[in-house]
Amino acid sequence: MAKSSTGLEENVAGLLCYVLGWITGLVFFLIEKDSNFVRFHAMQSIIVFGVLSVASIIFSWIPVIGGVITGLISLLALVLWIILMIKAYQGEKFKLPWAGDLADKQA
Repeated sequence: MAKSSTGLEENVAGLLCYVLGWITGLVFFLIEKDSNFVRFHAMQSIIVFGVLSVASIIFSWIPVIGGVITGLISLLALVLWIILMIKAYQGEKFKLPWAGDLADKQA
C-alpha cells in the first residue's frame, strides 16, 4: 500500500478515519490531500456516524420507545464501526449502500 499525505500507510489512515466516528473522519478529510482511498473512508465515516449520531439524539427525546431505538442505533453503529475499520485496514474500498456512493463523489 502507498503512503498517504499524512505519512501513514493508506490502509492504516483509512482505519483511523473510523476510530472516533465522524470526528476522526473530519480530521482526516481535512488533512489528507492526495489519497482518494483515505478521503473516501474519511467522508464515509463523517456521513455514516454523523447520521447515526443525529438520529440517536433525535430518538433519545422520545419516551420509552426512543430508548429502544437509540439502543438499536448504538448496536448498528458498533457493528458498522468494526466492519468498516476491518475493511479499511484490508485496503478495501468498502461502500455502504447510500453513504458509500455519496462519499465516493465527495472524495
